[in-house]
Amino acid sequence: MVSSVPNRTLGFVACALAGTLWGCGFFFGKIALAEMNVGSMVLYRFLFATLGMLPLLLTHRPGLNASEWRTLLFCTFLGVPVQFLVQFRGLSLTTVSHASLMVGTMPVILAVGATLFTHERLHKLGWIALVVSTAGAALIALGGHHSSASGGPSLTGDLLVVASLAIALFWILLNKSLVERHSPIMVTAYGLALGTAMLACYVPAAYGLPPVHGISLKAWAALAASGILCTATTTLLWNWGMTQVPASQAGVLLNMEPLMGSLLGVFVLHEHLGPSAFVGGAMIVGAAVTLTTIAPAPGIEPL
Repeated sequence: MVSSVPNRTLGFVACALAGTLWGCGFFFGKIALAEMNVGSMVLYRFLFATLGMLPLLLTHRPGLNASEWRTLLFCTFLGVPVQFLVQFRGLSLTTVSHASLMVGTMPVILAVGATLFTHERLHKLGWIALVVSTAGAALIALGGHHSSASGGPSLTGDLLVVASLAIALFWILLNKSLVERHSPIMVTAYGLALGTAMLACYVPAAYGLPPVHGISLKAWAALAASGILCTATTTLLWNWGMTQVPASQAGVLLNMEPLMGSLLGVFVLHEHLGPSAFVGGAMIVGAAVTLTTIAPAPGIEPL
């Protein structure tokens, strides 16, 4: 996956495919959550992801010093067990379409995080995008007041998804220093493996032993797809795409994730989006497109 001359077309295709596959993560997660608890679902997802990354783990030496290992361990702790357990707890309390639309706030969260923590300058248009995106998220969340027991959206679930995105921000910012000095593929592969090990230690104690028997083939297929396709494959596609096209131009393709997730929720799972959710979703995606195409936050890339 190394090219001496960047191929912009293939780079954009790789990033678009990564965004699309990321958008399927909530869909597959919801299928698995029907048959197991949040902890078990997340653990199985990362076990499958690590299995997909096994060839890279065997062929890439880490080459990290003691300080870098500590950084990788800490940001992995935030980015895997903490982020994903919070995020999928939120999904268990809301709908796929609501959770996916909330992910549309991520480009704006990244831009603000870059401004606050790495002293990058956010243009006036970026602050306008932040206000619009926040208002859109509020419309979606406040419109989801139905009982979670009925399978509908809920304010608590939506807010937990947003909280997981804030956690992901710190994961990305901490990983940034490692990726600048080492191969993104190596950092990603070892980060996923370490995160899986952390989940394997925590989940049985907090949630009980993950179920093995009585799980349908449909649920196992969803878990395998969420791990191999929505975690391992997406990361590799995105990291390779970033070597072919500028991040500021590819960033808009992150919006394939909320688009794909909400479409799957509405048309496959038959979820209902009210008028406020449609308006809020359009505000979030519009703000993210504006931010990433006109006033991008330089130097921030997803891992």
